[in-house]
Amino acid sequence: MLVVHHLNNSRSQRILWLLEELGVPYEIKPYERNATTQLAPPELKAVHPLGKSPVVTEDGRTIAESGAIVDYIVRKHGGGRLAPASGAPDFEKYNEWLHYAEGSALLPLMLNMYVMRLGEAGAPLHPRIQDEMANHLGYVDQSLEGRDWLMGKDLTGADIQMSFVGEVCGAFGQLDRYPNIKGWVERFQARPAYAAALAKGGPYNLGPRK
Repeated sequence: MLVVHHLNNSRSQRILWLLEELGVPYEIKPYERNATTQLAPPELKAVHPLGKSPVVTEDGRTIAESGAIVDYIVRKHGGGRLAPASGAPDFEKYNEWLHYAEGSALLPLMLNMYVMRLGEAGAPLHPRIQDEMANHLGYVDQSLEGRDWLMGKDLTGADIQMSFVGEVCGAFGQLDRYPNIKGWVERFQARPAYAAALAKGGPYNLGPRK
């Protein structure tokens, strides 16, 4: 049985969504953030030395990093679904999105979140961070022009991996500036598998706005 070591209000929510889309049986081992620090509990270090989520375990394997987890689950359990075939013309672009989400796109968004907490002390950094946010969000928005999903007409693991970027964009009140991202977020949050993952994963602050 595949086990998702799931931290509340974290990137691991998209792993639950992926598994729901594929109909893969799985078990959730839940962890709660510290109410004061919002950090993951020390128990996660017993699963992986970094003490971060998501982490999945299956058949004696422990896999961390969202992109690696999405790739593993799609290859092992996807049965050809949610990804182009290896060697297909669009496979490399799909693979690029898997790495881009955490490798580039989220960096300015997370910096913005942390620097906002500094108040006036962070003011000198705001222009550079805002420029980088606009650069990356503009790229994603342009990539979605005229299409429902990042790879075209069908949902893939690329959308699931990139979903956290769109949701953080929404948390910063940026979606109206990027209508293609806004429509994409609304589409994936309306999917039954997304709703099923929310029901199983518990509170998630980046989910659909009430």
